[in-house]
Amino acid sequence: MSLDTATVIRLLTMACLTGLLLAVGLRLTAGQVIESLRNCRLTLVLLANFVAVPLLVVLLVRVFRLKTELAVGMILLGAAPFAPVVPVFAKMARADLALAAGLTCLIALLSAFLTPWVSMGALRLVPGTGDLKFNVLGTLVVLMATITGPLFLGVAINHFAPGCKRRILRPVEILSEATGALSLTVVTLAEFRSIMETGALPLLAMFLSSELSLALGYFLGGKERASRRVVALGTSNRNIALALLLAIESFAGTGVVPAVVANGLLLILLGLLHVAFWRFVQDRRRGA
Repeated sequence: MSLDTATVIRLLTMACLTGLLLAVGLRLTAGQVIESLRNCRLTLVLLANFVAVPLLVVLLVRVFRLKTELAVGMILLGAAPFAPVVPVFAKMARADLALAAGLTCLIALLSAFLTPWVSMGALRLVPGTGDLKFNVLGTLVVLMATITGPLFLGVAINHFAPGCKRRILRPVEILSEATGALSLTVVTLAEFRSIMETGALPLLAMFLSSELSLALGYFLGGKERASRRVVALGTSNRNIALALLLAIESFAGTGVVPAVVANGLLLILLGLLHVAFWRFVQDRRRGA
């Protein structure tokens, strides 16, 4: 990947994250977040996403003996929980939308601080990654600007200027989603050959990581089916834009970037399949 292409992808990814998290903040009030989180197993959800899933990914990359760059790509995704698209998936799956928005907001905020450290800790558990340099402090600064700032700004606008919020919410959502799609398209085209060379074994490891994370999230999601679906979708659908930004910040020009993209594309496909399955099951129950 040329430097120019890497810079374009980096800027598009940062713009996508900023817009998506601003939109999440615009949809929320502090009271809604607190209320939605009060009735879920918050501690277990956080431990699952920041500890259990990264350790699961480390276990899989070691068991399958994946190449270093593929392993790093999986670990970066494993350390980046709850994609901003989770509330959209939750709505499609007829799950608890308030909980989805609340958890996405909280976990995105925590990710700005925890994901770089979780990534670095997980990388130390994988043989062959000792020589890799992960830019923790630089990544923290970038994530504060692209996650924490937009989230707080969105919540503040929603609270102090609800009229402005109503005018800008939909344009912000459309622009950020389009930017995310464009970023994913550009990096896919730039790294197409490397993505196609991922291989069946790494794809199997990625598939198992997603499905086991889904099962873990569903188990920890509480008593209500709607909340279980939210936690399951959030735990299995990792934050591709965040992982891609981490890869570009610390591993630009390596096979880590296409590994993140290949895994991310698989996660999107599996997420849509999970949503379609739950909608089908719910429709059948209503028709019975």
